[in-house]
Amino acid sequence: MAVCTVYTTQTLNTNCPISTPSKTHFSFHQKQLVFYTTSKRTSKRGSNYSGSPCVITCAAGDSQTVVIGLAADSGCGKSTFMRRLTSVFGGRAEPPKGGNPDSNTLISDTTTVICLDDYHSLDRTGRKEKGVTALDPRANDFDLMYEQVKAIKKGIAVEKPIYNHVTGLLDPPELIKPPKILVIEGLHPMFDPRVRDLLDFSIYLDISNEVKFAWKIQRDMAERGHSLESIKASIEARKPDFDAYIDPQKQYADAVIEVLPTQLIPDDNEGKILRVRLIQKEGVKYFSPVYLFDDGSTVSWIPCGRKLTCSYPGIKFFYGPETYYGHEVSVVEMDGQFDRLDELIYVESHLSNLSSNFYGEVTQQMLKHADFPGSNNGTGLFQTIIGLKIRDLFEQIVASKSGTPVGAAKA
Repeated sequence: MAVCTVYTTQTLNTNCPISTPSKTHFSFHQKQLVFYTTSKRTSKRGSNYSGSPCVITCAAGDSQTVVIGLAADSGCGKSTFMRRLTSVFGGRAEPPKGGNPDSNTLISDTTTVICLDDYHSLDRTGRKEKGVTALDPRANDFDLMYEQVKAIKKGIAVEKPIYNHVTGLLDPPELIKPPKILVIEGLHPMFDPRVRDLLDFSIYLDISNEVKFAWKIQRDMAERGHSLESIKASIEARKPDFDAYIDPQKQYADAVIEVLPTQLIPDDNEGKILRVRLIQKEGVKYFSPVYLFDDGSTVSWIPCGRKLTCSYPGIKFFYGPETYYGHEVSVVEMDGQFDRLDELIYVESHLSNLSSNFYGEVTQQMLKHADFPGSNNGTGLFQTIIGLKIRDLFEQIVASKSGTPVGAAKA
């Protein structure tokens, strides 16, 4: 049985004589029916045909999309995470073919990634006139975000707006068809409780102020020619809104990847050696936290030796239970970086509950993307692991709907 929703075309200033949205049921797969109303109003050419379209979009009830939310501040590694996630599913995410070249959307065989910047209600000029940043909820249309994510989750295609990062303007919308997995990434995926409730799994990339500053200096000074003073001013201008609207979302995340300065080098401020923590919420449906050596134990492990090549300052791992915003969590931590990625198999062999399809899959994925930022430290390692966990979660959800067990045993 299919569920159909009737919509009027918002781009025309005409009324369709059908209440919207409304639902009915038909025995066919997802499709759109477009029909036209007529009126007695005469056009300039003498025609009684008004051409006011109404669109009926129908979705099969068994094709619900799995929705993943990824929250982070600007420049904190969301794009790299998306590439790692898409690779786990065996495809490459690319912009929509034949569409707006400035589209923020990425599409693969399995996943569609939409950038929540597209739900800005104010363009760059409008934000400047009103004195608000893009982080401010007043600059974003959460009602439209909720309605469209809900529709896609139900298998209904939507016309999603586009925020043009080049011009700072709001471009005409693009058609988004329901994928198997929808990833909504940006500043606010967990801000609105209605959108938050639609998420099947959520991740927060939590980059400390010290590391964020070091990263932005490296990117904006070396690659974009910005001055140190302008970088500092940009960070300080965003910080109040970040603290008020973005940072609090991490309390709702099912997994947090926290990036901190190393503790292996006293008073380090270069941000090249990182201490990365994978914070995993307990009790999340279809998600079992990764652990080191012994589930539920507290473990401190220095693996350097004959089986793992490491230069100064070495590598240190930690695993144990903690409390995070009142939630019971399991934490796996890595401080330091790898010298040889092929030796990561030694570390992988001591991690359990990875949801990998075969022994060494984590190492294989890391080697496959050795040129990605963070591939020699915990950011790449934990992003890869979360990608595997999301694949496993997706397979479990699909299996639960079909009533069949997940086929392959997970490592």
